[in-house]
Amino acid sequence: MKLTHSLDPDHTVALKVNRITLRAFRNYQSARLETHGQPVVITGPNGAGKTNLLEAISLLVPGRGMRGAKLSDLDRKPGDEAWAVAADIEARLGPQHIGTGRDPLGEKRLIQIDGTPAKSQTDLADHLSVVWLTPQMDRLFQGNAAERRRFLDRLVFGYDPAHAGRLSSYDKAMRQRARLLKDRIDDARWLRSLEAQMVERGSAIAAARQQMAERVNAMCEQPVGPFPGARLVLTGAIEMGLSQQPALEVEMRFSQELEKARARDALIGGASVGPHRSDLDVFHLVKQREARSCSTGEQKALLIALLLGGLRVQAAEKAGLPLLLLDEVGAHLDEEKKQALFATLDALGVQYWLTGTEKAVFTGLLGQASWFHVENAHITMP
Repeated sequence: MKLTHSLDPDHTVALKVNRITLRAFRNYQSARLETHGQPVVITGPNGAGKTNLLEAISLLVPGRGMRGAKLSDLDRKPGDEAWAVAADIEARLGPQHIGTGRDPLGEKRLIQIDGTPAKSQTDLADHLSVVWLTPQMDRLFQGNAAERRRFLDRLVFGYDPAHAGRLSSYDKAMRQRARLLKDRIDDARWLRSLEAQMVERGSAIAAARQQMAERVNAMCEQPVGPFPGARLVLTGAIEMGLSQQPALEVEMRFSQELEKARARDALIGGASVGPHRSDLDVFHLVKQREARSCSTGEQKALLIALLLGGLRVQAAEKAGLPLLLLDEVGAHLDEEKKQALFATLDALGVQYWLTGTEKAVFTGLLGQASWFHVENAHITMP
């Protein structure tokens, strides 16, 4: 399976938000922000609502956003009006209007694209991709494997929108299989059908991740300015198999492993094999050590190096550049790294959204971005 995209091969599309509107979202009763497609700098004190704006944008793509919150937790007041976010965007297919929010009747997400209800949130991946870094991700290399997989998956979404659908389909089949096993429903045909879906989708997921890792590694072999060279290594039975054996052999073994693991999976829930158990290691090529052994500052620099590598892959291969959300990006970066980051983003033409408490962190961006100040959920232009 090869990564594919359907964009015009003659130019790179930079995805952008021109206007975003919030209603009853987090600490905002209502808010509107006009960017005219420019990069955005948002300053203000802690707790003012800066990150909430970025979180609202992160909900314009599949998933639970940059904080992974329950839908009802996004409401401004518990039991009150259901939240909603709407945006006018420059999307993969041209100008579009996207709206999303919680169904007032419960924990269900509603989505409209140009006024038409979407079948599922995976439809959003066909129009927009968003990548983010948050302060909580500074220790990504020492956290749980699921967060590292999600980081790589967001890079894949930008190049291969179908990846979101494969992940959703795989997860659904896995949950249905787990329910059958837990309830001791002895239906071999149904189990084989679900496992066949897991094998097909899971192998494609692993291949997409592996191919993106290879592309990012090619971009990150050498240091870029003050950011170190980096290398991603995927660890998992399917990924290792795909690098050594024909895909059909890997899929056959995956199917056999799922069948053999039924009794064990009935006890533990989920599935004991599959791409949902894969991980990735990151190496600092200059210091020749694993990222988890590096300092906090070095880990932040590695994370940015990988992010820039992913953006450069998409620019070089004429894929759509994603929206980039960088929350409190100034932390652990010295002045040289900050200026190098801003210069690289400007050169790529990506629309970035930056937050910080101090304006001085972003003085190099005066005249290059739309500036906003947030205080007590009130947005002004300084």
